[in-house]
Amino acid sequence: MATLRHSTITPKTGSELRALDLATADAGTLDAVKALLNERAVLVFRDQKLTREQHKRVCAHFGTGTLQRHALTRCEDKEVLDVRTNAQSKYTAGEGWHTDVSCDRNPISASMLYITEVPECGGGDTVFANMYLAYELLSDPVKALAASLTAVHDGALPWKGTYGIEPPAGTQYNRTEHPVVVAHPDTGRPVLFVNRGFTTHLKGVKGLEQRHLLEMFFHHIEATPLLQCRVKWEPNTLVMWDNVATQHHACWDYFPESRYGERVSAVGVDLHAAA
Repeated sequence: MATLRHSTITPKTGSELRALDLATADAGTLDAVKALLNERAVLVFRDQKLTREQHKRVCAHFGTGTLQRHALTRCEDKEVLDVRTNAQSKYTAGEGWHTDVSCDRNPISASMLYITEVPECGGGDTVFANMYLAYELLSDPVKALAASLTAVHDGALPWKGTYGIEPPAGTQYNRTEHPVVVAHPDTGRPVLFVNRGFTTHLKGVKGLEQRHLLEMFFHHIEATPLLQCRVKWEPNTLVMWDNVATQHHACWDYFPESRYGERVSAVGVDLHAAA
């Protein structure tokens, strides 16, 4: 397996690679990338020149090999999600802490966002939180409680919770139950798997109790800097993240300037089977 030169973003989370061309990477190199992703959770590749087909080829090496089809994309290729924000935007994709489509029975295993246009005056960083660490930092009694719980994830929640609007009429969204603590499909390590973007409630827990428990988990994730790494975008940067072992927040601090990129995502395994 190839040895990859990388610099760490924080001691626990994230690495940056500047000497690897993903467009020409062979299977052995991508195996090494996957191993590094399992270790570091977030990988930043600078100075990339990728066509859509090259972007998709790289992503297909991860997860089950199947690419997610994005219902809300404006691209003709449904396996590519366009991430476009400008002065006319009412919201930006990814604003608010979330795990990509955790409402699916087989959530995304890895997402790869390729940004080609960044705001001229800066801003637009993405912050990631490490869910291995989120679990590890809980006290033992809370770990035991979390491991006994099941959460409901609803695909309609981001529309009201993040964007503040009703979902488009007639659109069907997945609604799935996942354990609050799952075993990562590749590493086997426990992961805290709830997020403000999609998790609505805890099964079998009374209203006041489940609201406070979820808020405790969300606050722990969002307010603990030790869990987090921050990625500053440059033109032609691709960021790859482990979607089970992390969650993220896209900072929309650059209005009315523009940012553009495209995301391709690999479908993962059934987390119930992995647990």
